[in-house]
Formats: sequence, C-alpha cells, structure tokens
Amino acid sequence: MLVERIEHKWIAAFQRTFSLCNVQAGEIVAIVSETQSRRVNVDLARLALEAMGARPFEINIPSPVLSAPVPVRSTGATHALQQLGPVVAAMARASFIVDCTVEGMLHAPELPVIMKGADGNVPRLLMVSNEHPEILERTVPDPALEASVRSAMRALRQSRSMQVTSDAGTQLHIDLQAAVVGGVWGFCPKPGMVSHWPAGLALAFPKAGSVNGSLVMAPGDVNLTFKSYLRDTITLTIENDAITQIEGTGVDADMMRGYYQAWEDLEGHRAAYAVSHVGYGLNPQARWDAMTFYDKRDCNGTELRAFAGNFLYSTGANEVAGRHTLGHFDLPMRGCTIALDGQVVVNRGALV
Repeated sequence: MLVERIEHKWIAAFQRTFSLCNVQAGEIVAIVSETQSRRVNVDLARLALEAMGARPFEINIPSPVLSAPVPVRSTGATHALQQLGPVVAAMARASFIVDCTVEGMLHAPELPVIMKGADGNVPRLLMVSNEHPEILERTVPDPALEASVRSAMRALRQSRSMQVTSDAGTQLHIDLQAAVVGGVWGFCPKPGMVSHWPAGLALAFPKAGSVNGSLVMAPGDVNLTFKSYLRDTITLTIENDAITQIEGTGVDADMMRGYYQAWEDLEGHRAAYAVSHVGYGLNPQARWDAMTFYDKRDCNGTELRAFAGNFLYSTGANEVAGRHTLGHFDLPMRGCTIALDGQVVVNRGALV
C-alpha cells in the first residue's frame, strides 16, 4: 500500500502543473477542500504555491451530510460548499483556485457565480482529482495536449452526428446538433478557465432525445463509479437517451441494475438512466490498466476517463437536456470505432 506523505518529487509535480496554469509570485490563490479531502494533496498544493512565491490561503469545509441511501460517486459536483456566501465570495476574489474537494467543482451549483469573479477579478480553477499523488505525478499535463483536445472539440462542434461501433456489438447513434462541447487538457492559464488534473479528453453534452442504439460493454471495459473492470458482457439498449434494458447474466449487470434502481426509487424519475455526456480520450500518458496497481481508496479513476482512444459514455445529470440527478456512471470503453459525420476519429480504440 502506498504511503501518503510529503515527497519533494510530488511538490515538483504540483509546481510544474501550477506553472502551466501561469501562477505568478505574489498571486493570491485559494485552496478549497473539505474534511474528507485527501489531505496530502492539500499540503502539496500549498507547499508548491509557497515555493513559487504565491500567496495561498485555505478554505476547509465540513463534508456534507449524506443525502442519499446509496454512495454518491464520480459526479464532479461537490455539495460541500452548501451555498455558503462568504466561501463563494472568497473564492471569487482569488485569481487562481485549487479545487481539492472530494468530488470536485466541475459541475457544482456554485461554480458559475464563482467564475464570474468579483471586484474586476476573474478567477481560473484547477480541480486536483482525489487521487494518490503518485497518479498525479505520472499524469502531469503535457502542453501538447491542448492542441489535441482543441482539435477534437472543433471536430465535435462542426459535426452533426457521432456513430459508435465495436466488434463487441455496439451500434450507437448520437445527434450532436445543439450539443454543448467541452474539453480539458489539465491546466488553465487564462482568467475564466476551468480544468482538471489528470486530463486529456473531449466531450459533448447532447440535447434531449439525441442518443439511440445499443451499447455493448465487454470484459475489460470500466465502470468508474464502482472502480472496477467488467468481467462479463453487459448490453445496454438506449432509446431517446435513456437506458431501457440492461442485459447480462453476471454480477456486473446485477450491480448496475441495482444502483440505477436505487436512484429511480429515491428520485421518482429515471434521469439517472439517461445520457450525461459522450466523448473520447486523447491522453497517451493515461493508462487503461492503471486501477490494477492501486487500492480503491488511492484511485479516483480520472485517468481512465482520458486514456487515448477510449469511448467515454456517461449517464446522469445533463443540464443541456434539462436533467438533474446525483446518480452517475462514467463508462470508458476500449476497442470502439468513433465516426463524426462518417469521418473516423478513433479506429477500434486507436486515435486516428
């Protein structure tokens, strides 16, 4: 088991990443965490910022009371801030924010207000994923990732449709018209930018009624909400965005059915079954097999969202489609072919 302690090499990794974020001497930086955050990452961030001559301050908030009868994982939407006005105001006045909350602030309800800034200041925010520092060390952002991700984002914006197929049997059609496109390359040097580390993927949030077909997950594909590799085949039938059938005889399918059912029972609707976002990974540093080497507590799985050539299918909240839920699955898949308006961009899991 890896030890969580201060290592000079990890301070250096944080410094390299913060340098890409254009952190300057004298800059005021907010480090935001909660009581269940991985404390070593908070300390590494502070030490790295101090070594760079920045002026960091810490905001630590009690982790919120559980709001659901099942564990909430992999949402990218922390509820730790609880709309606390002084906390939101302090973050809005920092020029750089290091987000060390457990789930991250990418989809937090307070983020739009924070990113508007205050007093003429517009912050930039880097979410440090809740990973062991060794994972962060291996995935320090490569400046070349920006061009790759921007190119993929342009392709998604300019396309009307995405077609996903695989030898396992996937046949999925996604209408990209009116979709909102995003992407992250692991650093944020300009005001108003938001990114996360590890990174390296491009995504589209489709409008309502845009996704139809079948998604066949094969052994070795990944369920990041459960932090597990599939042992069995699962076939998902998708009609007008929503999963209508989950076919499979093994424990993987049983666990997926059970988790979805828990959210349906709790919320009284089926938003958790519907598509959140689709996209593909572009990071050659990120590894599909990375979870093999870490205990579950050491790994948040963000690296596996970004490994080069994966098709990432996610279900749950999608503001573009007007759906809100805490139930969420991130499902990176290998061996898929992805075509945008007929142009292949990923061929059987390999970037074109």
